[in-house]
Amino acid sequence: MALYNFKKIAVVPSAKDFIDIILSKTQRKTPTVVHKQYKITRIRNFYMRKIKFSQQSFHDRLTQILTEFPKLDDVHPFYADLINVLYDKDHYKLALGQINTAKHLIDNVAKDYVRLMKFGDSLYRCKQLKRAALGRMATIMKRQASNLTYLEQVRQHLARLPSIDPYTRTVIICGFPNVGKSSFMNKITRADVEVQPYAFTTKSLYVGHMDYKYLRWQVIDTPGILDHSLEERNVIEMQAVTALAHLRACVLYFLDPSEQCGHTLEEQVRLFESIKPLFANKPLIVVANKVDIVQISELPDEKQQVLKSLKDDSSVPIMEMSTVTDTGVMEVKTEACETLLSFRVDQKMRSKKVDGILNRLHVAVPKPRDDKPRPPCIPETVLAKREAQQSRKRKLERDIELEEGDDYVLDLKKTYTEIPEEERWDIIPEIWEGHNIADYIDPEIFDKLEALEREEEIREETGMYVVPKIELTDTMREIKALALQIRHKKAIIRDEARVNKQCRKPAMPRNTRAKARDRSVSKLRANMEELGVDMSESKGAHFTKTKRGASMGPPLKKMRMEVDKPSTSVVARSTRAVVPSRNEMGVKDPAMRKKLAKIAHRAISKKVKKYGLKGEADRFIGNKMPKHLFTGKRGIGKTDRR
Repeated sequence: MALYNFKKIAVVPSAKDFIDIILSKTQRKTPTVVHKQYKITRIRNFYMRKIKFSQQSFHDRLTQILTEFPKLDDVHPFYADLINVLYDKDHYKLALGQINTAKHLIDNVAKDYVRLMKFGDSLYRCKQLKRAALGRMATIMKRQASNLTYLEQVRQHLARLPSIDPYTRTVIICGFPNVGKSSFMNKITRADVEVQPYAFTTKSLYVGHMDYKYLRWQVIDTPGILDHSLEERNVIEMQAVTALAHLRACVLYFLDPSEQCGHTLEEQVRLFESIKPLFANKPLIVVANKVDIVQISELPDEKQQVLKSLKDDSSVPIMEMSTVTDTGVMEVKTEACETLLSFRVDQKMRSKKVDGILNRLHVAVPKPRDDKPRPPCIPETVLAKREAQQSRKRKLERDIELEEGDDYVLDLKKTYTEIPEEERWDIIPEIWEGHNIADYIDPEIFDKLEALEREEEIREETGMYVVPKIELTDTMREIKALALQIRHKKAIIRDEARVNKQCRKPAMPRNTRAKARDRSVSKLRANMEELGVDMSESKGAHFTKTKRGASMGPPLKKMRMEVDKPSTSVVARSTRAVVPSRNEMGVKDPAMRKKLAKIAHRAISKKVKKYGLKGEADRFIGNKMPKHLFTGKRGIGKTDRR
């Protein structure tokens, strides 16, 4: 029997996509140019090749679909029954049969039209035959639209099914809904099955894996089963029944003695009796879950009688367990695995293959020489050698810690073997480059420090650091007082200038009249006398303003000074007023001028950005006949742009 990996089935395209794929592939992979002047044999071969290539492409793709989908007669009965439950065996076979019929019809159509192509006597007739052939193939595929859609849905569902190996060691969990099957599976495997406090949370088969005795085991969590006849069971319940019927596994039947699942203990026992034929030839264990709520020993007498009758009738062990407190979980797992292993060994021992293997085996049992006891012993030389090896082996800190236990204190200084023993445990434990820093401290350093401090005190007492006082003369005192007044006056002037700068009045329009000068010789002399400077000797000092032409001013001023009668052009150039810019000529108000500039900028940017039109900054190059419109190949009626 073939084992299928359903996740590797290729995607089934819809009818329209199918036709588009094949026809585009034909166009790409076959020659595309044929002319009237070719020989008729060459024209026929050209179109025959198109028909045959399309037919082969359809054939290969349909064959792939038929091959990859599982055949119910070839797969394991578990998978065959599961596909029958999920998709209806008749519908599934009918869809695959229709696809197979379509494949044969396309082959026959291609064969007929290749035969007719031999009678094509012109390019037109050969082309029409090719079109008719491809059209009939496409029509056949269009009629398979519903089958292709159905098979694609089946493929998607098959890919979502868990990978169950029917031949490996398996544990199946079954019982009423909401009795704790999924919780148990989450405890013993690496699966993550959804657990909710209501019935039918698990709607399909879930597979988890675990290890026991270095072997890989698979655990199957089945949906809950209700107690009614086989015909009334739905698809969810039938999946569990299929797994129980066809898989060779150890079955764990879960009971809920607390009856929190919504079903009484009598109903759970009746379900066990109704599906008991499915447990034939399989090891079986009844698990009483939720014992953290109520134990079997705490049940009323009539409930215990029900469980006792179950045990007497079927001779099945009943184990108690709680997935909430983990009570008995590992015991149930171990018992199930051991039971299944022993069952499989018994099955193999009963088969005919074991006899052939046993006939080839010979077990030799040694006979004793005499009655003298010879216990096993190790020679003394070997023991001595082991002790010598143990003594040579360096003891690690971890070994010492295990020996001493709580009395262990980590001491790393004992490993500083490069430092002498008497210096190893010094008070300053700082080690640098294998040396103890305490070794480099001068022991007389404090005595030397005290000697230095005494010497410093003696120097201070003798007045070595005293600064000599300098006696000031009357002249120096006057100069010092005068300098102090000048600094004070300078600070006042600086502060006044800063205050005037901060509290400056609004600027008025320029006045044609010259500003009155606030500086004069008399004011300067008065200020200097206030400061205490003797100005009596400066009576004849030259404080008058220099002549205009004496300084090196601008060339225009020199020209005025040198020329007695200035020319008209020079006067006109010097007296001409500054012409304002064009943007400021129309509007006098600065705020309004600024607002108008913003509006103009917004209008220009809108025209340039939004509509992509020319702006003021764009250059205009007139082109009467743009080249891209009037060059190259033109059709009829394309020259009206002139």
